[in-house]
Amino acid sequence: MVMASSSVSNPQPAGYSTVHLVRHGEVHNPNRVLYGRLPGFGLSDLGHRMAEGIADHFADRVERGHPIHLLAASPLQRAQETIAPLAQRLKMPVVTEDRVIEAENRFEGLTGIRNQLKNPRWWPFLINPLRPSWGEPYAQQVARVLQGVKALSDRAVADHGDGAEVVVVSHQLPIWVTRLWAENRRLYHDPRDRECSLTSITTLQIGPSGVESVRYDEPNVELLRDAVALPGA
Repeated sequence: MVMASSSVSNPQPAGYSTVHLVRHGEVHNPNRVLYGRLPGFGLSDLGHRMAEGIADHFADRVERGHPIHLLAASPLQRAQETIAPLAQRLKMPVVTEDRVIEAENRFEGLTGIRNQLKNPRWWPFLINPLRPSWGEPYAQQVARVLQGVKALSDRAVADHGDGAEVVVVSHQLPIWVTRLWAENRRLYHDPRDRECSLTSITTLQIGPSGVESVRYDEPNVELLRDAVALPGA
């Protein structure tokens, strides 16, 4: 069983479920803006192919006897576009879940972050990287994602019984820190060490005691070779 960090409570769902946290596909961002929660950043052509790959992956699971009972996504365009092919394939509506949105970031909208940080105006935001001081605290991200996961899990179990499965499209940092918490690891980390690639799936097995196990998968691994590493994803 996955142990819970003492700094964030482990929500108690109503029953057993599986929640698949999917990171969105590649974003069209030729100017390499740290876009965060800014509107107007949709998927690139490759990102749309990734979204189709996610639809293929879960449609195949359905055919193999693992039905999907609820679809949800962050309100941001890139998340909504990522889940759209799956929703169309399964003929299911998408619940917009605000609590799985991208993290807040003081540097949102900037380009060339490394050079920008040489400017003293930004230094006060770099005081505490453990929190982090430049954006939404890691623990706060975990808490809201877990609240969203609990609400979706409880809804799916109430409507479909134990064993219900939920697909949620979210963003790299909220997914990653939630996984770190679930695996009882420290939330502070090197961003280069995140195991949460574009359209990867971080699966939470949920039981009466909360998050019980975590699994990671990359169904679009072949497409990742052509992806551009973008900030603010």
